[in-house]
Amino acid sequence: MTRNILQINRERRPLVHCITNHVTSNDCANLLLACGASPIMAEAPEEAAEITAGCSSLVLNMGTPNTGKIEAMLRAGAEANRLGHPVVFDPVGVGGSSFRRDAAQRLMQSVRMAVIRGNAGEIAALVRHGATSGGVDSGTVPVDEAVKLAGACAGMSGAVVVLTGGTDVVTDGRNTFICRNGHPMMKTVTGAGCMLSALCGAYSGACPDRLTEAALAAVCAMGVCGERAQALLPPTAGNASFRTSMIDAMFRLTDKELAEEARYEVF
Repeated sequence: MTRNILQINRERRPLVHCITNHVTSNDCANLLLACGASPIMAEAPEEAAEITAGCSSLVLNMGTPNTGKIEAMLRAGAEANRLGHPVVFDPVGVGGSSFRRDAAQRLMQSVRMAVIRGNAGEIAALVRHGATSGGVDSGTVPVDEAVKLAGACAGMSGAVVVLTGGTDVVTDGRNTFICRNGHPMMKTVTGAGCMLSALCGAYSGACPDRLTEAALAAVCAMGVCGERAQALLPPTAGNASFRTSMIDAMFRLTDKELAEEARYEVF
């Protein structure tokens, strides 16, 4: 399913416009460079559409929202839709406030999303338009429930849905995959999910006609890199070293290695 996605991405070097989380923007940019794509991050509403027009894909991340940024997302999303470029939506912490919930609903109603990436709590908040408790990293649920949530979101939005947790789910509403790569250390890095959303933006921009495969490749690649990063850490290293090692692993990862190390199954 993930055949040649990494190589095509490196050959096409998609330019990915990320209107993203201030907390994690640097890591997202470096992850995009490591995978072979190029980042641009512009959030002024006055230039959002123009910047998007020159890019292969768009990533909308609600990690640090404000009124101006949401307006930029709407303008950029409209332009990406007009041009047929994939839009990846990461509804970070969407259940935490009415402002985030209302903004997410507005974006979902106005912009056609190609991929939606979130944890179980975030996906549930999108589906139910309701509040959820806990932080932005909350939301681990049993696999069967995760599949139902992801399927409901895919059916509602028409997007490929990536629901991440202890076990990850990728579904387009017809084809569903369970992904088992990754390492618990990934939970100690602020922005691992944001980086995955950026990677989805790269792979979907490189392979816009293979969105489900692109999302699956991104999930497996990020998980494999987490596993490799942990294996290479010295005993004295912590989460900061792990983050760097994970980006290094992405820089080195090949299609052949991903095919050999990816652990996923059809649900």
